[in-house]
Amino acid sequence: MQHHYVVIMAGGIGSRFWPVSRTNYPKQFHDILGTGRTMIQETADRFLDICPKENIYIVTNRDYEKLVAQQLPYLAPDQILTEPIGRNTAPCVAYACQKIALKDPKANIVVSPADHIIANVAEFKRVILQALAGTEGQDRLVTLGIHPSRPDTGYGYIQYQEGDSEIRRVKTFTEKPELDFAIRFIESGDFVWNAGIFIWTAEAINKSIRKYLPDMAEIFEEAAKDFYTPAEKVAIDKAYSQCKNISIDYGIMEKSDNVFVLPAEFGWSDLGTWKSLYELAPTKDKQGNVVDGNVMIYDTTNSILKVSGGKLLVVHGLDNFIVAESDDVIMICPKDDEQKVKAFVADTKAAKEKRFI
Repeated sequence: MQHHYVVIMAGGIGSRFWPVSRTNYPKQFHDILGTGRTMIQETADRFLDICPKENIYIVTNRDYEKLVAQQLPYLAPDQILTEPIGRNTAPCVAYACQKIALKDPKANIVVSPADHIIANVAEFKRVILQALAGTEGQDRLVTLGIHPSRPDTGYGYIQYQEGDSEIRRVKTFTEKPELDFAIRFIESGDFVWNAGIFIWTAEAINKSIRKYLPDMAEIFEEAAKDFYTPAEKVAIDKAYSQCKNISIDYGIMEKSDNVFVLPAEFGWSDLGTWKSLYELAPTKDKQGNVVDGNVMIYDTTNSILKVSGGKLLVVHGLDNFIVAESDDVIMICPKDDEQKVKAFVADTKAAKEKRFI
């Protein structure tokens, strides 16, 4: 356990959850499901039995450094890695894993987003420990695959080879397929959803970065001489100014020949949209509404109704809608059109004041 580490990626702004998720306070710092813990707190909580708390690292935007420190007060400053700009997940992983390797060359690392929902935490921990056992001392990159329950076009899919081990070698990655392909994937029985949770040793991932993203490897190896010193932020500013914007999936996982997947089922959701929040909400009223706040409801069904502070929301005659208010923004949108939320954000950014984003 002393060589187990966790990297939690917490830098996104969660624009599909606008207007609740905002640039200055994104969704990972909210208690979205009303559990009493924010999403980043729940994510960190899940790993406290897997590694020592001093082995948990958070990678986030520099603007959120204080938020992370407030919500996870047991972290030392060196455990909060701050990015000056967003450059997707490959630089995030390269930075964290290079820093951890400097501290512990034998590190065995889990990389997880901060905003996933896990219903069966006990099973999740069992699967993570199984994956860590499968990567210890091995030159392999493991990702978790979720047994699909429907042909969802919003997820990436992983096809795996048959084998004797539960950890299977990956054959192909397919990102967000068309519906007819998703249906075929489900019917074939050898595809899983890509959960975006990775397990590998520091040695294995850093070797792969040197092979497939050599420029990025050189950038962070140069910066590493200043890690755990007051000069680290300056070194990271320089590193990120030189990094290209690329995901770890595209930069490494889809190219490497030592990628494996562990198919699992532990009640996973990436909670990426308002509709997924509706589906996962622990309680609904008799009319199928998810209600958060001071709301009066008339002839309204199957909707999400969210209002903040002491405001009163009065709703009449809606079915299958999202009504979400936060501070100075109100959004009203059919639930089935939730994919337009990102467009709403882009248009607001272009036409309105910055404070609305």
